[in-house]
Amino acid sequence: MINWKKIWYFIWKEDSFASWLVNILLAIIIVKFLIYPGLGLLFNTDFPVVAVVSCSMEHKLTNCGDINKEKDLCGMGDLKYDKIDFANFWESCGNWYEDKNITKNMFSGFSFVNGFNKGDIMVLIGTENINVGDVIVFDSGLGGAPIIHRIVGVNDDGSLMTKGDHNIDQMFFERNINKDKVYGKAILKIPYLGWVKVIFNDFIGGILK
Repeated sequence: MINWKKIWYFIWKEDSFASWLVNILLAIIIVKFLIYPGLGLLFNTDFPVVAVVSCSMEHKLTNCGDINKEKDLCGMGDLKYDKIDFANFWESCGNWYEDKNITKNMFSGFSFVNGFNKGDIMVLIGTENINVGDVIVFDSGLGGAPIIHRIVGVNDDGSLMTKGDHNIDQMFFERNINKDKVYGKAILKIPYLGWVKVIFNDFIGGILK
């Protein structure tokens, strides 16, 4: 006969390594199989919460962790800004958007106008209502993690074009993204909480290299 009282005590009261390990496993199981699917149903997407694992949406000088690379923003290095605000960002990156008929005034009204950082958590919602300026998560078709970038245009066939705010240009797969490859639109940023996943990914990536 199962002694539920002992099990309860072991999980919630006992101060041991085994109890601590079981608590961690239970937390992972609850989040993965209950909370995450529940949020997916609520927000109508398979990816209701994602961790940002790259610097491609950052509005700051960074080398993205590559010590052999010069820090830059949209390909511009050696900027003399103590802090990069929207005006500074536009001075460095605005020409690319203006060439795509996206003005400074238009961009200033976009969601996440100041970008977001590696290690942030983004909450997504599945919706057909996506427009230029929205930040979406999509499947690049190349395998690996989904991409989170900003919509910068819509093609005549209805497919989307995106770009990372920090990047100097679009990647080749960003010029024609079918809407059925879109997992959701970002609606909320939670700073820093994604660093656990980032550190884990970087650690595993370092091992596999």
